[in-house]
Parts: sequence; C-alpha cells; structure tokens
Amino acid sequence: MGAEEKLAKLGIRLPEPPKPVAAYVPAVRVGNLIFVSGQIPMEQGELKFKGKVGKDLNVEQGYEAARLCAINALSIIKGLVGSLNKVKRVVRVTGYVNSADGFSEQHKVLNGASEFLREIFGEKGLHSRVAVGVSGLPLDAAVEVEMIVEVED
Repeated sequence: MGAEEKLAKLGIRLPEPPKPVAAYVPAVRVGNLIFVSGQIPMEQGELKFKGKVGKDLNVEQGYEAARLCAINALSIIKGLVGSLNKVKRVVRVTGYVNSADGFSEQHKVLNGASEFLREIFGEKGLHSRVAVGVSGLPLDAAVEVEMIVEVED
C-alpha cells in the first residue's frame, strides 16, 4: 500500500499547502532532494497549537502539534511532485519545540512527526532527526518541523 492509500485509510486529507508567513518559499528541490521549510501547526489557516510546551501545553499536545506540522510538510511535497508515492525516503527531520524553562522532553514531542512519517511511509519513513528546545517560534507556535525527503526522478 502506497503513502497516498495509507493517508486515505487513516482518513487524512492533506490540506492546501500552507502559505509562507515570511520571505521564503515552502520548499526547494535540488536534484532528487526536497528541502521543506519549517512548518508550524496550522490548520485551515489558523495556528492550532500555540505557546510553550511544558507550560501552556503538555507533551501530548506537543506531539499532536508535531504530527500536524508533518502533515503540512507532506502537503507541500505532494504539491511539488504530484504524489507522495514518489517519496523514496524521508532523509531527515528537524524539529524545534517552543519550550518552557526546564522542559527536556523535546524528543517525545518530535515523535509526533517521526511516528506519523513511519506510519505513512513504512521503512522509507525512518529518518535521522534533531529535536531542539527553543525559547520562541514564529507566531508563538508550539512546534516547527522541517524535513528533507528524497523523491523519484
């Protein structure tokens, strides 16, 4: 079963690719690699998860925010290549967590993106990753996720 079919089976309909909130493009393709700009947890044009994880939001909410960021990233990839079935490998995921002082469970928050990608792409969804705690993110988003994927010619 391909990625598109797995999304359908889960009842996930990819949104329109989110519009950038500053001076950048949503993704850049270089050869067979797509570098997706950082995505925040936007849903239907609204920021769904706002504030600091560990203060305003718990780990589970941060996990859902990271998952939503990954969904938004996939919508951008699909917009560039036409089908997620063309993804050969998720290469790297970098996640930034708007963290309260002393919060140290960024890795658990970013599992929301990583586990989702593994569910959709199987072995091709296994990737290298960085999970970083930061003192703030654009629009006071709880999480921001960027990724690099390899696609077919």
